[in-house]
Amino acid sequence: MQALIRCANKEDLNTLREFLTRAKLGVDGLTEETVEYFLLLEDEDGAIKGTLGMEAFAAYGLLRSLVVSPGQAEKDIVLLITQMMQLAKEKGMRSLFLATNKGVALPFFELLGFEKVGRDQLPVELYSLEHIQHVFNVDNSVFLKFSL
Repeated sequence: MQALIRCANKEDLNTLREFLTRAKLGVDGLTEETVEYFLLLEDEDGAIKGTLGMEAFAAYGLLRSLVVSPGQAEKDIVLLITQMMQLAKEKGMRSLFLATNKGVALPFFELLGFEKVGRDQLPVELYSLEHIQHVFNVDNSVFLKFSL
């Protein structure tokens, strides 16, 4: 089965919201204006098998909503992330950040070139985000940075 990765568009909005809701993720902030910052992983029939989003702030991006259907190959996940890195570069960003409280994910992201950073190393623009405020209150949260 050949997977396709593409940028989401306004026509994908409802389907993407349903996919994220099924994964028990919030869809606040996913609008017609922000949908272009989401990548879709689709099968040959056009069904969404994964997604990765990014909140953009000047020269920085915050990765959000990495979701893949069960059984997706690890190479598809890597491809989704590397395509997001390329999109961030095209949008003129200097760094990507992500937050996680899943320790098992750390080696995977570190293999891709992400490095752990402290809260004090986050761009001030990210502090106002509801998501970041929530992460600050979650035990074992770790922030990672990828320089583009």
